Amino acid sequence: MRRSHIALLTPTLLVLAACGSAPQKAPAPAPSVPVVSTAKQAEANLAPASASIVSGRLVMVPDASGVHITGTIGGLRPLKAAAFHVHERGDCSAVDASSAGAHFNPFNQPHGRNSAGAHHIGDMDNLRADAQGRVSVDVRLPAVTLGGGAATDIVGRALVVHANADDYRSQPAGNAGARIACGVIRVTR
Repeated sequence: MRRSHIALLTPTLLVLAACGSAPQKAPAPAPSVPVVSTAKQAEANLAPASASIVSGRLVMVPDASGVHITGTIGGLRPLKAAAFHVHERGDCSAVDASSAGAHFNPFNQPHGRNSAGAHHIGDMDNLRADAQGRVSVDVRLPAVTLGGGAATDIVGRALVVHANADDYRSQPAGNAGARIACGVIRVTR
């Protein structure tokens, strides 16, 4: 080839090469379709883990924003806060409840506080025990479903109570300490 032809082709080839190597933008996510819970009610019977005496019974019902969790937990340290999370696996068979896996986090978010900013969808605010070591749970967990098999479905997962308060910052679990109670979420209606 002649030098004049190479001189003419070089800018064209550079432009084409630049187009092929330019970073591609990720496609915009598809509009979210509301996912509806198929179960009317579920429960979790919390059993002690890590040699604690913590136990309780929790009932879950779907509501307009997610799932409403109510019930009672006892055996906690009086007047202390304890972390409370949905964990990814409904397996409480290990003595330390490690079989329940990590926090439920289908969208790969950092750990945080349920009521503010980015967080696992299984993150909930701390529970605070009364002077007898009991807590009446009344928690709304937004953005999750009860039944139906969606990525946000908490049926078949575990509710776990931790020995310490969640600091809402430390990754990946809020420095919440030992798992002291665990219960599998099972549909009752």
